[in-house]
Amino acid sequence: MSKTLLSHIRPLHHPKPIQRSSSPLPLTSNFRILVYDVLRILKTEQRWEESLDSLFVSTETEVSEVAHFVFDKIREPDLGLKFFDWASAKSDCGGFTFNGSACSSLLKLLSRFRLFDEVESLLETMKCKGLTPTREALSVAIQAYAEAGLVDRALVHYNAASGVYNSFPDVIACNSLLNALVKSHKLDIARRIYHDMVQRDDFVDNYSVGILVRGLCKEGKVEEAKKLMEQSWGKGCVPHIVFYNIMIDGYCKNGDSGKAIKLFRELELKGFLPTLETYGALISGLCKEGDFEEIDKLLVEMKERGLNANVRLLNNILDARIKHNHKTEASKTIRYIVTYNCLISGSSRDGKLQEAEELLQEAIKKGLEPTLTTYTSLVHIYSQQGNFVKASDLLIEMTKKGHTPDLVAYGALIHGLVSTGEVDVALVVQDTMRAKGIVPDMTVYNILLSGLCKKGRLPAAKILLAEMLEKNLSPDAFVNATLVDGFIRNGKLEEARRIFELTASKGIDPGIVGYNAMVKGYCKFGLMNDAMLFLKKMMRGDHTPDQFTYSTIIDGYIKQNDLHGALRIFGQMLKRRCKPNVVTYTSLINGFCRSGESDTAETTFAEMESCGLEPNVVTYTTLIGSFFKDGKLRKACLYFDRMLFHKCVPNDFTFNYLVNGLSHNVAALRAGECQLPVGEESPLCQQVFGCMISDGWEPRAAAYSSVIFCLCRYRMVDTAIYLCDRMRIKGFVPDPVSFIAMLHGLSLERRLPEWKTSIPFSISEKEVRTAIMYSQKLNRFLPTGFMADALHILYNSLEEDPALYSQG
Repeated sequence: MSKTLLSHIRPLHHPKPIQRSSSPLPLTSNFRILVYDVLRILKTEQRWEESLDSLFVSTETEVSEVAHFVFDKIREPDLGLKFFDWASAKSDCGGFTFNGSACSSLLKLLSRFRLFDEVESLLETMKCKGLTPTREALSVAIQAYAEAGLVDRALVHYNAASGVYNSFPDVIACNSLLNALVKSHKLDIARRIYHDMVQRDDFVDNYSVGILVRGLCKEGKVEEAKKLMEQSWGKGCVPHIVFYNIMIDGYCKNGDSGKAIKLFRELELKGFLPTLETYGALISGLCKEGDFEEIDKLLVEMKERGLNANVRLLNNILDARIKHNHKTEASKTIRYIVTYNCLISGSSRDGKLQEAEELLQEAIKKGLEPTLTTYTSLVHIYSQQGNFVKASDLLIEMTKKGHTPDLVAYGALIHGLVSTGEVDVALVVQDTMRAKGIVPDMTVYNILLSGLCKKGRLPAAKILLAEMLEKNLSPDAFVNATLVDGFIRNGKLEEARRIFELTASKGIDPGIVGYNAMVKGYCKFGLMNDAMLFLKKMMRGDHTPDQFTYSTIIDGYIKQNDLHGALRIFGQMLKRRCKPNVVTYTSLINGFCRSGESDTAETTFAEMESCGLEPNVVTYTTLIGSFFKDGKLRKACLYFDRMLFHKCVPNDFTFNYLVNGLSHNVAALRAGECQLPVGEESPLCQQVFGCMISDGWEPRAAAYSSVIFCLCRYRMVDTAIYLCDRMRIKGFVPDPVSFIAMLHGLSLERRLPEWKTSIPFSISEKEVRTAIMYSQKLNRFLPTGFMADALHILYNSLEEDPALYSQG
């Protein structure tokens, strides 16, 4: 967290400064711009070596100061190696030197892409130069080797981390190595790694224990696995049903179903409920021993718990019956029925209707009777695809076959209807259910409630909710929150509050989503005191506020122009170790911009990026608008360039800020150009705009064309076409500069052959000549080799019928 941002938070204690002997410098604003320029040069320029030389000389910056930031931002290993080779050559000539942080960042990049030869070469280079990799970099490398199945190399680097570098890899890397060792049947080494992990406080988690327990069970060492599991409780590991499933499976595969059953019966005493996997493991073991009496008891128990045996489990039982001389024609028929019904159900779920129908007909031809489940699956998928006639026909057909449509069948039809927006028809089906004596359950009510809320039919949803509560049926927390949020969106906060309190009075937990919906409502209406009271109520109800909660309240304070309140909540968020997200930071940036603290807003933006968060369109637009408002034209354009570079598509608000900001700051443009440091260029948008203003273009038209050129330069032609349409609606005719920009953009996107149908306007012969002139002027902003094809089209057009280019 940056000191600048923390200094604005009150009341918070001032943390003690952390001493760092060899840590890299922080990513300042100038460094961020430099890093951005390095990435741009590496990606787009042909003579990139010379450009990098000039860049670092002009900024008087050592490569070692920013190299690790460059590697951290690069997403393509080839670019990282290109930069490394260039800087290494300078180092050999006595120009630049790399430090451990930079090499570690490159090591992470190479490891993530599994370029292991390059990883080994880099580690050797670091060793020769006496550079130590960071713990994070070593961990990423070890994890990459382990997940690639290169267990021996992973072990070499694990031993080097603890033995040579005195740096123990993190738990994720250790778990990956453990898993790879277990899969390779190297259990003794896995035990040693696990022992190393246990020696360190808080360094073993459920996954670590689960890996080793599974490995021991596979080797038949079930008692050792059980002992390990029991010894691990409280050391970063908590009991979980998965451990018991592994143990039960281990006992069964070891031929000791007695101990498996004993452990199975202990589950509930320890507060665990058996899952389908639990039953499956135990039944598979009993199948080997032919204990069908116990199996039948377990199947009944499963049904009582609402667990349905799958086709694999049933087929295992049937195979075991046959193996133990329980052969009957019925068992074969059951197997075919189970198999066909599961295939039909699976095809239906995957939306493969034709395949499901063919399987159904094949089953009938073989004299097999489709079950209620089979018909229900088909009803569900036909309803989802809007074929309600076919779904209804299947209901009639299943009735003729002796299968009375049950709650599940009707529920499938209702779910499909609601999914396609046919809520009224779904309500009619619900009435039909009732007429046949089938009472809708909680699932059906929740589906209907959700459909009514999505349609905005809130009064009807409220009536249905009251009906549910009268029948002691609990609404789904998300559906209930949707209803509350629906009333809030319609400006009926009091109605939303009544619904929230009604469900709470019935003993139903609204859940975190329900509380968040109410907090959002209070913030929307500027009732921040009520929002804070609700936050406290939420915490008293054992609900921990999440990112959405805090971000909503922070945004609420910002919209009330209470930056102090927003920062206070931000401080609480950090204190409770709730990690801020993009929405949180964007709200704070907006607050600083509203208060005229654009420099702090920019620092907060940098802090957000350093946390690995990608700014969104709102973040960029907020900063661009603020800088234009403050007359900081260059910075506004710089952030627009960065926005496009990171493939963040602008919206209408961005375009409004850009067009208005550029056209109203012509004077600032000229002043800004005079004050630029030697060797430093203005952002692309500013340069194109300045060029057009110097040639006498009207400022607003020049602003539109400059933005369109930038969009096309960054391969966003479709967005440029959208802006052209808006430009014409506003009364501005797209000009030759926009035309040539789009030609170049289509060339960059490899779409030049479709230029006649893609560009939404045409130009005259005279304007073609202007376009050619600007193509040559703006060529320096384009990658090498992309101008010729566009110019070819323009020159050819002069030889054709001029009317072709002057229509519209």
